[in-house]
Amino acid sequence: MSTVELTLDTTLLTRVDEATHALGISRDEFFRKALEEALRRLAIAELEEKHRAGYERHPVQPNEFEDWETEQAWGEA
Repeated sequence: MSTVELTLDTTLLTRVDEATHALGISRDEFFRKALEEALRRLAIAELEEKHRAGYERHPVQPNEFEDWETEQAWGEA
């Protein structure tokens, strides 16, 4: 592992300390989890953008999914 130095606003650090106390975890663990979650969200946003761009380049055609409509299982109403 590597060590990094971080500068935080006092109010933000107080909120982090309150959260870590409530969760029963260390600041280090809190920051690691927060950064992992931020990177996960970034990866999802990048995939969503790729999907959006793909559908923009190749829009869904009329009746493209018509054959599959009868295969949907919606359960009991």
